[in-house]
Amino acid sequence: MFSISHMFLLFLCFNAAFAKADYVKYKDPKQPLNARIKDLMGRMTLEEKIGQMTQIEKKLASPEIMKNSFIGSVLSGGGSVPGPKASAESWVNMVNELQKGAISSRLGIPMIYGIDAVHGHNNVYNATIFPHNVGLGVTRDPELLKRIGAATALEVRATGIPYAFAPCIAVCRDPRWGRCYESYSEDHKIVQSMTEIIPGLQGDLPSNSRKGIPFVAGKTKVAACAKHFVGDGGTTRGIDENNTVIDYKGLLNIHMPAYLDSIRKGVATVMVSYSSWNGDKMHANKDLVTGFLKNKLKFRGFVISDWQGIDRITDPPHSNYPLSVQQGVLAGIDMIMLPENFQEFIDDLTTQVKNNIIPMSRIDDAVRRILRVKFVMGLFENPIADNSFANHLGSQEHRELAREAVRKSLVLLKNGKSPNRPLLPLSKKAPKILVVGSHADNLGYQCGGWTIEWQGVQGNDLTVGTTILSAVKKTVDPSTQVVYSENPDTNFVKTNKFSYAVVVVGEVPYAEMFGDSTNLTITETGQNAIKNVCGAVKCVVVVVSGRPVVIEPYVAQIDALVAAWLPGTEGQGVADVLFGDYGFTGKLARTWFRRVDQLPMNVGDSHYDPLFAFGFGLTTKYVTTIFKNIGFEYLIITMKFNMEN
Repeated sequence: MFSISHMFLLFLCFNAAFAKADYVKYKDPKQPLNARIKDLMGRMTLEEKIGQMTQIEKKLASPEIMKNSFIGSVLSGGGSVPGPKASAESWVNMVNELQKGAISSRLGIPMIYGIDAVHGHNNVYNATIFPHNVGLGVTRDPELLKRIGAATALEVRATGIPYAFAPCIAVCRDPRWGRCYESYSEDHKIVQSMTEIIPGLQGDLPSNSRKGIPFVAGKTKVAACAKHFVGDGGTTRGIDENNTVIDYKGLLNIHMPAYLDSIRKGVATVMVSYSSWNGDKMHANKDLVTGFLKNKLKFRGFVISDWQGIDRITDPPHSNYPLSVQQGVLAGIDMIMLPENFQEFIDDLTTQVKNNIIPMSRIDDAVRRILRVKFVMGLFENPIADNSFANHLGSQEHRELAREAVRKSLVLLKNGKSPNRPLLPLSKKAPKILVVGSHADNLGYQCGGWTIEWQGVQGNDLTVGTTILSAVKKTVDPSTQVVYSENPDTNFVKTNKFSYAVVVVGEVPYAEMFGDSTNLTITETGQNAIKNVCGAVKCVVVVVSGRPVVIEPYVAQIDALVAAWLPGTEGQGVADVLFGDYGFTGKLARTWFRRVDQLPMNVGDSHYDPLFAFGFGLTTKYVTTIFKNIGFEYLIITMKFNMEN
């Protein structure tokens, strides 16, 4: 008979055996990163590995699909939301429902949810919409970009999402390109400096980190995505998804430098461009994706395709899908964005691996990189989001930051018809002023494309924010009468004795190829507004656009001219500077052409003859002192104007 002590010892042995059986190395956060990756990959089937390489659109996803197909990632494309004006809680619930499906699979690998948060959390109602990159480049303020990245990360996390497809680090060399507003500058040095948004999004890279290792600092940060690799801003005639014709040295000197900075800062992912380089599709370019990005630059995060990017390897797209899968995966793309037909991809890739067309080593490389990012960002420990960050969505602190960004992104191109008679800053105590233009009271126009919908929307019902008209009304003295007329005739202007007019005109929203333009004109109503108003009263014209536009024919009759780009939801930042509460500081980060037939034209070109040169921007500086004497206040404002090239 066993004694009680023997029975107890046997019980402890059984317990230890069961505990050992339950222990899984990849689930232990105390284990080294590479050990966790190796352990998990050793347990995975081919089906599970290919599932990790698959990213599907939210509209097709369900908990059952996530579990049964081992899907590694889900995305929301432009306008793909839980419902109209969905709350942060609705987003969190949607993401968690899909995540629960993913982690209920055999190995419990969490999925990573991605979204285009390209100027704030722009898909989401009530989010803070920051100026588009074309305006942020004007600031030349990397520290501001880092703060914007941190604010964006918090708002994205408020909706339960851990991955943002940002920043775009394209170097736009031709404003005819419909994505030019997604580029910080025509100058790669400015674009490089703006990559400081990456540690804002992801957190500061630890000092002992190895080059190329992705880094995401916990639940308040998101994985970032440098895009679009490489040369997307240099296509012929600025045609979207077109061919970038440039020698290897030019590609490295102009379009590649910002990727070096991004990798040094620990960027987690890189997205491949739709465009071609000297006729070769980037989605099939093994030399650049694997040879240069992965091997030479030592990038250890994962490479993701663009939306249906591998389909576009063939012409017409999807005409030879097995070839597209083969070339895209062999080029080095690790995660394939497959919004509409993911099962075809899974079946084709499975067949090609089993037939030794694509080696298992390539699959393992892709999965290793994807798992590395997921482990690094803590998804295995914290796969389920909560509502603890909901108060960050559209917070006042973030809106004040966006307002600051607007102020710093404005460029003063003209101030007065003669240097000694400036119009700006505008008087807050003018008896009667006129605000004109289709863009003065239109939040959608202010925000541009990639806002709520892919192509953007018009009107004031899309989200929460302040239009330029509203900002003007809030800024002027209560005694000032503000009259708004979208497109008045000259007689109306002349007979109403306005002190001055604020004319707000520009482009309507667009995104990607829908923004490609051969004429680069503002709307016809905008042209009419300038003609009708500026000939009849002193006027400041505020241009709301994603790029320089044709403005030379009107400059002579304009008293003051301001480039406001696409300022986002915080229109108060425009009024702050127009009325002198802050000075103009912005300098053009891209050349303002005279005529479209000059394009492409960038600083340093032999035919360089701009209307306003790269780096141009008038500044206004002021000091305000208030003196009190016998109950009266005297406001002395000393203004100093100068022009800096």
